[in-house]
Amino acid sequence: MDFTEHYIGMVGELTLKGANVKQFEKQLILNVKAAVGSANIQIRTQTGRLYVSCKKEISEKLEYALDHLIGITAWAKVNVIQKDIDSIRKAIFDLCTVEKEKGATSFKIEARREDKSFPLNSFEICRDGAGLVFDSGLLRVDVHNPDVTVVVEVRNECFVYCTQKKTCRGLPVGVSGRGLLLLSGGLDSPVAGYRILRRGMKIDCAYFHSYPYTSEEAQKKVEDLARVLGDFGVETHLNVIPFTDVQMKIKSKAPPAFTTLLLRVCMVKTANLLAHRIGSDCLITGESLGQVASQTIQNLTVTEHFSEFPVLRPLIGMDKEEIIETAREIGTYETSILPYEDCCVLFSPRHPVLHANIQEVQEIYKNLEIDELIQAAFENRNVITYSIKQSLAS
Repeated sequence: MDFTEHYIGMVGELTLKGANVKQFEKQLILNVKAAVGSANIQIRTQTGRLYVSCKKEISEKLEYALDHLIGITAWAKVNVIQKDIDSIRKAIFDLCTVEKEKGATSFKIEARREDKSFPLNSFEICRDGAGLVFDSGLLRVDVHNPDVTVVVEVRNECFVYCTQKKTCRGLPVGVSGRGLLLLSGGLDSPVAGYRILRRGMKIDCAYFHSYPYTSEEAQKKVEDLARVLGDFGVETHLNVIPFTDVQMKIKSKAPPAFTTLLLRVCMVKTANLLAHRIGSDCLITGESLGQVASQTIQNLTVTEHFSEFPVLRPLIGMDKEEIIETAREIGTYETSILPYEDCCVLFSPRHPVLHANIQEVQEIYKNLEIDELIQAAFENRNVITYSIKQSLAS
């Protein structure tokens, strides 16, 4: 098969792993193959690099996949050349010619010599490799603030490139178990899902929908957010859980100050059922300490008491500006701020309880007699699948 396009991924945190590093590298390779198909690429890992080759017609899809690949710090499209200094000089000259046409006026060279049998060391590669560009006057040398940095890597093969794209870092999705994200249409929970994906955990999502009190547009927001998470997480399943009856029961029978907290408790109880069904190891929420009334330490303690699984809160110490910054980076911000409210906002009491205790909430929950409604909501959920493979096919 004619693989004409070549890429290098810079593997970051994986290089710190010990004897189990092969497990992480294998998952990284599987995630790329899941996105673009194993028949379309050649792929391997070696000494801190991910090497991928493909046919020209799928290069755009592969680049999209690499942009969303958790487990590498950056990637670059590379020229694979003969391992001699004349070929290196010419490749550097060709790249600098292209950059000159884009307006570049200065350059420098960085070299890495993994193959110690190569006759020139890194400094000599930089010095001799610059020959054609320097002698022709194409670009001037600037080692401190160049317009173009050309990288030469001498390994089993020789690679030359000048543009790197930063990516997500972290651990490959799939090496850290499986979690269930309580996803809403707001800013926080999609960012929480993304941050836990970067720790290598595969996630599925649960969204609680209270039609007609929450609109179809509100659900569409959540579906779009799940689609973004599916691109980063290789694949995710969005469980849309009808929660109107549960919410109306809470509103009619619970003390008004406790309605939001009890709604969170019922969501956790429903999530327990779903986590058991799909084999999740934990629940994940977008809660940040002190951000709203339901997220005081006392109220967080109450909701966690009702969980049968560990509750992970990736945003617990982040403020809103930090969360917004990440939302912009991953492409969820514009969707999250659309003016379609979720069920938590619509049923918020004027004066919510701030410092609830477990015994009091347990008694109120018991008096609600709501377990059958929770079970019915769980059984009537609708499941939608999103994956990066779907995105690339559309």
